[in-house]
Amino acid sequence: METVQHTTWRQRLEAYYYLCRFDKPIGTELVFWPTMWALWIASKGVPDLKILFIMILGVIFMRAAGCAINDFADRKVDAHVERTKTRPLATGIIRAREAVFVFLALVLASAALLFFLPIESFYWSFGALFLAFIYPFMKRYTNLPQVFLGAAFSWSIPMAYTAVGQTPDLTCWLLYFGNLAWTVAYDTQYAITDREYDLKIGVKSTAILFGRYDIQIIGLLQVMSLILIGSALYLENLLLPFGLIALCVVAGDFIYQAIKTKDRDPQICFWAFRHNRWVGMIIFIGIFLELIA
Repeated sequence: METVQHTTWRQRLEAYYYLCRFDKPIGTELVFWPTMWALWIASKGVPDLKILFIMILGVIFMRAAGCAINDFADRKVDAHVERTKTRPLATGIIRAREAVFVFLALVLASAALLFFLPIESFYWSFGALFLAFIYPFMKRYTNLPQVFLGAAFSWSIPMAYTAVGQTPDLTCWLLYFGNLAWTVAYDTQYAITDREYDLKIGVKSTAILFGRYDIQIIGLLQVMSLILIGSALYLENLLLPFGLIALCVVAGDFIYQAIKTKDRDPQICFWAFRHNRWVGMIIFIGIFLELIA
């Protein structure tokens, strides 16, 4: 039986705020920028402001929904991990069923946005919902939960294409898999920070799977992401000069991350994970400058 603390309505609202990670926007940023890559490329320039607003809300709602269902899935293990032991479900401020209700409410809010988008977006949204729901449970069954997270985070890319009436094409899928590779890389950095605890409690991750080759494989994934994203920009004539400059800056940043994390210090690896917020923004700036040049 769950033990739930007696709380005021203000404390409860605050707990929901933390459940959705609104205090930690890094996850939203990591989904937001690739969505903007796709939206601008699919629109061949500045997208319709209504579509832009809807996509931003969709990113916020679905990321928050993913956090709620993630904490529900991890409610029995978060209390044993230093970094997550103060989360609302781990401390007993709110019940597990409340997290499920928050997840469903955010999914419904996201679904309401679909009424303002083409019918194709409705069909594609089932993929987003499926991935958002299953990802948190994958760490129980596979050493590749980061791949499922990458698939979920990247689903906003084909959603952006359908939102502007475009059919996901080769460029879209190059962006999708490029973003997926990048996501696996930075989420492995994140997983390194918890590897000691995950090994004790039986949670799986790519950080555990890659073992002593983790930093090298993260580097390979980052290179793969640059090649795939660069190929997408090349197909759209968005590579020279600003797209290439942006990718070179990102490559330099990836090298800097590798140097900083070579000793696998958990705090430095967590810093590297958070530092990836600049990667998505830099690539977007390159795309934006190419489109307005």
